[in-house]
Amino acid sequence: MKKKLLSVLLASSMVLSLAACGASSETAPQSTDTQQPQSTETTASDANASTDAAPAADAGTNKGVINVCLASEPATLDPALNSAVDGATMINHLFSGLAKWGLDANGNLELQPDCAEALVDGVENEDGTVTYTYTLRDGLTWSDGQPVTANDFVFAWNRAASQALAADYGYMFEVVDGYADIWADGATGEEKLNVKAIDDKTLEVTLANQIAYWNELLAFPTYMPVREDVVANEAWATDPSTYVNNGAYTMTSWDHNSVITLTKNENFVDAANVTMNEINFYLSDDANNQLANFENGDWEFIDDVPTNEIASLKENYPTQFVTAGQLGTYYVCWNINEEILPSTSTLTGVEKAKAENEVRNALALLIDRNYIVNDIAQGGQVPASSFVAMGLTDADGSQFYENAGPDSSFTGYYDVTDAAYEANWTSALETLKKYYTFDESTQQFTDFPTLTYLYNTSEGHKAIGEAIQSTFAGVGITLNLENQEWATFLDTRKAGNYSIARNGWLGDYNDPISFLDMWTTASGNNDVQFGKGDNAKVAAYSIDLTDLGYDTKVENGTWAETYDVVIADIKKCTDANTRYALMHRAEDLLMSTGCICPIYYYTDLYMISDKVNGFFSSPLGYKYFMYCTVAE
Repeated sequence: MKKKLLSVLLASSMVLSLAACGASSETAPQSTDTQQPQSTETTASDANASTDAAPAADAGTNKGVINVCLASEPATLDPALNSAVDGATMINHLFSGLAKWGLDANGNLELQPDCAEALVDGVENEDGTVTYTYTLRDGLTWSDGQPVTANDFVFAWNRAASQALAADYGYMFEVVDGYADIWADGATGEEKLNVKAIDDKTLEVTLANQIAYWNELLAFPTYMPVREDVVANEAWATDPSTYVNNGAYTMTSWDHNSVITLTKNENFVDAANVTMNEINFYLSDDANNQLANFENGDWEFIDDVPTNEIASLKENYPTQFVTAGQLGTYYVCWNINEEILPSTSTLTGVEKAKAENEVRNALALLIDRNYIVNDIAQGGQVPASSFVAMGLTDADGSQFYENAGPDSSFTGYYDVTDAAYEANWTSALETLKKYYTFDESTQQFTDFPTLTYLYNTSEGHKAIGEAIQSTFAGVGITLNLENQEWATFLDTRKAGNYSIARNGWLGDYNDPISFLDMWTTASGNNDVQFGKGDNAKVAAYSIDLTDLGYDTKVENGTWAETYDVVIADIKKCTDANTRYALMHRAEDLLMSTGCICPIYYYTDLYMISDKVNGFFSSPLGYKYFMYCTVAE
């Protein structure tokens, strides 16, 4: 039943073209990053929250203040540098892009114009490029009163795409003409995107080719404007006194590691529709602390709950404990440069790389995903057998994940059903015996290197780590656990200073490429370190696209020569069937490395007070509080 409910929710998301919301899914494991309302039958928690007709704040029924907790201290609130969902939620309250996610008159999520007067159609040029021309709305201002201009978008987009900034999400501008020049070998730093300010109110952008999800990119935080004179101060985004933004709220205080307070921006062009006067984003990664503050009435929304309390919360808070569908995958990632063969191994080059791929994929078979889902996460999650999440569509309208993997007898890259677990275990041991010494009397390997499992502070993440630790210990593999606070964890994982780490990803829009282009060599979200460090010279990857009409056929090439090439081809392809076939090839190559070990497809668990009306969220993982009211 739980699996069926989630599928219904995700299918609903697909019909509405809801992008799985972006960035890394980095809250507790049972808490993904999207939400649906207290009724899990609709896409918004309260149809009365329509952004087209939001009621004005009423002092008689609305406190005008809401206290919420999404996660601990954000790593950054710079739209170009943020890569986490909690940070993106705050940025959506602080900034306005050309487009936004809002509710229609029936309470369904839809893309809407924001700073742009309209989301226009592009005009195809003779060379295949596509040009869009946007007119900015009247009355747009920065929080310090200066006008927002088209040139602010030009500057912000070039900054976010630049080598100088090296933003995690810089590759999101690959679709814009000129991006390739910015990142070409020998680039001088003077290269720019093909984005122009025709005048203060007219923005012209040219794409390299047609892009089906272009409007969704315009609503993504990385595409939001920043002002050149403001960001010249590198510390601008850490202090309310220097934080200049153009959205519904201003940042009035940031008590680091405690609370960030946003206050309604009365100069915001749509201020009349903003009902919540003040939002206090409390900062905590302690699920027990979050629940205590919710139960005593201090906080009206929490995005994490203690795993061992889930069963009782479902019973005791039937209208306030919410399980919602989400387009995302919780997974374990390996640092591809980590040495995992025994010290006595003589394998080198291609043979070594392929052996490591086999080992990682074998270890993935040992993990009991059904136990993790049913006994630890307990939130209706579905065991995952692919990285691209359940709910994303294929070319024919079916689900992409259903068509993944080389074996038609099961879905995905390995059989994750309960019935297959014993066979998976046996297969894994037989593979590992090829490379490690196995003691038949103890049924354990004796020379597997000690590993460390990195996770960010969370009871749920810890419990999953402990489950994997116990499983590996059963065959003689020592897996030590290490937790770090959120911002430090992100930096450690990004730098590749780990062996194995927990991870999570929600799609940035409703297209499988949002799960695949993050693994290119230059991507700032490439935590596995594909094509980096020692792996840059490893020539062990193969791809053949000749049957799809391409010249690409590489045997034992580098990651840049194979994976990067197929992703570039996907970005240029305008034939839907070919494009989706290319994306399946990309995932095949990605999963062959064993560096991505899917655990489950996300659901989102959170708690919201019955006093709150007007709240909504998206499968992107973003929460929206600006149109809420809180009854006394």
